[in-house]
Amino acid sequence: MNFVSVRIITSDVQRLVHFYGEITGMPVTVYTEDFAELATPACTLAIGSTRTLMLFGGDIARPADNHTAILEFRVGDVDAEFARLSDLLRDVTVQKPTTMPWGNRSLLFRDPDGNLVNFFTPVTAEAIRKFDK
Repeated sequence: MNFVSVRIITSDVQRLVHFYGEITGMPVTVYTEDFAELATPACTLAIGSTRTLMLFGGDIARPADNHTAILEFRVGDVDAEFARLSDLLRDVTVQKPTTMPWGNRSLLFRDPDGNLVNFFTPVTAEAIRKFDK
C-alpha cells in the first residue's frame, strides 16, 4: 500500500489553488473548476469543490471546518520560507519558526479555509536521518 494523496474540500477552489501555488512555488494543475492537484515527489494535495461531494453521495465533508489534520511540507529552510512569505502569512501565522522537541524546525500557519499547514526542516541529526532515508 502507498499513501498518495490528501484532498481538501473547499467552496473556493481557485483561492486555494492560488494560495498553495504561492506558498510552495510549485505549479498546481487545474483539471476543472471543481478539481485541482499539487503534485510533489512524495504526495499529492488535491483540492476539490463542494460540488465534487455529490459524486460520493452528498454531505460527507464540510469545507473550512478542519480541526484535526495538519498538512505538512518539508522545506529546505523554514526561516527562509517564513521570510519569503512574511507578507502572505502575517495574519495567519499560528507559530513562528520554532525548533520542536522531536528535532524539526517548524512554522505553523493557516490556509484561506483555516486548514493548518506546517512547513518544517529537520535540524537535529536524528531528525535528518529519519527524513533522509
